[in-house]
Amino acid sequence: MTNHLDPHEVLEGYRKGIFPMGYPDAPVFSWHLPEKRGILPIEDFHTSRSLDRTLRQRRFEVTFDTAFEQVMRACATRGDEDPDHTWITERFIEVYGQLFREGHAHSVEVWVDGKLAGGTYGIHVGAAFFAESKFHTVRDMSKVALASLVHHLRQRDFKLLDVQYWTPHLDQFGVIEVDRNQYYWRLRQAIQQARAF
Repeated sequence: MTNHLDPHEVLEGYRKGIFPMGYPDAPVFSWHLPEKRGILPIEDFHTSRSLDRTLRQRRFEVTFDTAFEQVMRACATRGDEDPDHTWITERFIEVYGQLFREGHAHSVEVWVDGKLAGGTYGIHVGAAFFAESKFHTVRDMSKVALASLVHHLRQRDFKLLDVQYWTPHLDQFGVIEVDRNQYYWRLRQAIQQARAF
């Protein structure tokens, strides 16, 4: 536990394979290093028939890095969780906002009828992208955000998409679990390669 969160220490943490989380009821942060890590193989992203149909219909607009703070705040208050227990605190928004302004953090926005309807955000180091959270207010738009992120990373030859933990929800997209040693090997390979987001 620490009561200090510095943007450059956060960036260095990702390079070392650890990530922070906040607590809404106390000004402290914890660093996490899971035994098993969830990663999404970029070249093996799975889409369901319904998501394929949604993507083909294109009843949305996708942008990148146009509403970073809005996406973070929407992730912090997404409807399927108690907003009073989010780990995305105000200090988190400040720190990741600075990383965004420095070009290390990025967001994907999905708009429906001119309104922000889904999105995701994360950190970029070398050829690695560390996805932090996603949200939607319109059905399937968080899935559209993830699919758009994967397509974007694939076009730019990124090597690692870290989603922190495997969950039954993420399993549908092809997320796998790797042990710590395998994760570190993939991480080292990725961060040594320069990529532009």
